[in-house]
Amino acid sequence: MRCPFCGNVDTQVKDSRPAEDHVSIRRRRFCPACGGRFTTYERVQLRDLVVVKSSGKREDFDRAKLERSIRIAMQKRPIDPDRIDQMISGIVRRLESLGDTDIPSKTIGEIVMESLARIDTVAYVRFASVYKNFQAADDFDRFVSELRPAPASDE
Repeated sequence: MRCPFCGNVDTQVKDSRPAEDHVSIRRRRFCPACGGRFTTYERVQLRDLVVVKSSGKREDFDRAKLERSIRIAMQKRPIDPDRIDQMISGIVRRLESLGDTDIPSKTIGEIVMESLARIDTVAYVRFASVYKNFQAADDFDRFVSELRPAPASDE
């Protein structure tokens, strides 16, 4: 592992333990060249996933990009960060278990929306507004009205 401070490629692992999410390993590292200490995380990756965009363009799946978009949707919401990490890990495991390495971006968006809907409706609406490309307030209104339960009739 390359030292982030001096670029030395010969760093040493001083401590390894499971991370809080229990799906990654946390490693404390030391650089003998500059004395710097840093932490790395190691995750299991079952297969290399490729995202197929609606335009047909293909790009490598980027967990950090998925995490960034979910954290933006969850910004200032009362959700425990560990719960968000668990959700992201669950989404990635689900994508890896689909059986195909080529995943349509639409499938990823639907899985994320399904996960967000179970945790926080505000984050769900925020994510949907970008994913479904809302252009006007009416788009929000229609989407939110679909979330509301139908009023009970007095018959």
